[in-house]
Amino acid sequence: MDYKSAGVNIDAGNEAVKRIRGLARSTFTSGVLSDIGSFGGLFRLDTGRFREPVLVSSADGVGTKLKIAFLTGRHDTVGVDLVNHCVNDILVQGAEPLFFLDYLSTGRLLPEVAERIVGGMAVACRDNGCALLGGETAEMPGFYADGEYDLAGFIVGAVEREKLINGRTIAVGDVLVGVPSSGLHTNGYSLARQIVFDQLRLSVDSYVEELGCSVGDALLEPHRSYLSSVKPLLDRGDVKGMAHITGGGITENVPRILPHGTAAVIDASSWEVPAVFRWLRDAGQVPVADMMRTFNMGVGLVIVVAREHAEQVIEQMAARGGRDARVIGDVVAGEPPSVSYVNLV
Repeated sequence: MDYKSAGVNIDAGNEAVKRIRGLARSTFTSGVLSDIGSFGGLFRLDTGRFREPVLVSSADGVGTKLKIAFLTGRHDTVGVDLVNHCVNDILVQGAEPLFFLDYLSTGRLLPEVAERIVGGMAVACRDNGCALLGGETAEMPGFYADGEYDLAGFIVGAVEREKLINGRTIAVGDVLVGVPSSGLHTNGYSLARQIVFDQLRLSVDSYVEELGCSVGDALLEPHRSYLSSVKPLLDRGDVKGMAHITGGGITENVPRILPHGTAAVIDASSWEVPAVFRWLRDAGQVPVADMMRTFNMGVGLVIVVAREHAEQVIEQMAARGGRDARVIGDVVAGEPPSVSYVNLV
């Protein structure tokens, strides 16, 4: 008996590394000091850019959105999801990404699938100016169903200490600016899959008139990165707080940045909820409160600014591709920090 007969194919692992090495190298920035295959990734922080740099890190996954990739056989977008989700998580604290690491685990390693997954990561890393510094690909026989895998991402960015965004200066009278999402992003897929596949008995190839596309296309729409449209705001100091609207929706994520003594009132009629959320709500007969606590409902990022700065912030974002941002609510007095809604139907 040998390792291959036990389910671990070292040759397939070597082939996967060979395929992804060039993809990773295509993302390398001037700070990268190591190559793919090193025991550890080396990165030199350009201290000339900072007086007092603070490193900001985050880790995340793609969740059960991966199940849609398995069903469609399309593996190039989940890597984009992974990187952009992590980029947004550190962006809301004012940090720009430096480097990214990934973890891919599967029951049986298919080099061509690994190549497509990492190819998506490389595209997103280049778009965000972030180096794909390294990662781990693990073949774990008997641990996953055939054809399935899991992904995790780890990101490190930097911000000048005095420019950290932490919500501490948020005050009563400030406003919340909502920035559109591109779809479900990477949250709510357990509920969405149950509605679509178990209740409606649809397949990923089913065309949905209300959406103008197939189920697979709608559910695999990549997670949007907000870096390019938010970056111009970081140097101005107008942004008091930002919330990446992920698991828990607006309801759970906005309170994470509100200081004690404040709360948020959101006008649910201030933006048009995208068709995919309306379709899921109606098809699944999901209570609206659960929708707001499960999905982003078309708002992927919330930015808190002083009321007098809101218009300028929206205009600046529009100039960098952040179109359709708008004021969606107000900061009011309240304890504990929470979100309430008006015009919620």
